[in-house]
Amino acid sequence: MFKKIIDEEIELKILEDRHTEEDYLLIDKNRNYLRQWLPWVDNTTNSEYVNKFIKSCLQQFANNEGFIAGIWYKGDFAGVIGYHELNWSHKKVSIGYWLGYEFTGLGIMTRACKSMVDYAFSELGLHRVEIRCAEGNVKSRAIPERLGFKKEGILREAEWLYDHYVSHVVYSILDIEWNKTRELV
Repeated sequence: MFKKIIDEEIELKILEDRHTEEDYLLIDKNRNYLRQWLPWVDNTTNSEYVNKFIKSCLQQFANNEGFIAGIWYKGDFAGVIGYHELNWSHKKVSIGYWLGYEFTGLGIMTRACKSMVDYAFSELGLHRVEIRCAEGNVKSRAIPERLGFKKEGILREAEWLYDHYVSHVVYSILDIEWNKTRELV
């Protein structure tokens, strides 16, 4: 199982069944905040939904197709980060993430993303890491920008978000670029 201690404050652990309740409670507590950018929030009406998601993530991990990890900050469940669309043939992966509102602005997600990018390149031997953010989600977009990712372009109206489409900004970084810049971040 994946477990990574980033520093004295932050730990990443693969989501397991035992994390269902704390994951659901954080989502429920932050429902209005998360709903601004995440299309799955309204469907997350109980812990059973979260448990099904966790089980699918564990299957993804078992199939060697990526994984989803919980983020713990000073022992509290703070959010989720994970690899989506892990493609071994092309040696690339996309990272997705979210935090509860009370954990924003503390550098948690930047440190978690940096750790996941390091892991993708150094442990998995990947060549490319991508992050896609809603165009209007300035806080989320600041993370790949802070980490030295390159803005590649905009996918127009790429996602249906409850009652409207949102465009996505695509960011990427290559292994050679990361090795040159990671000491700077």
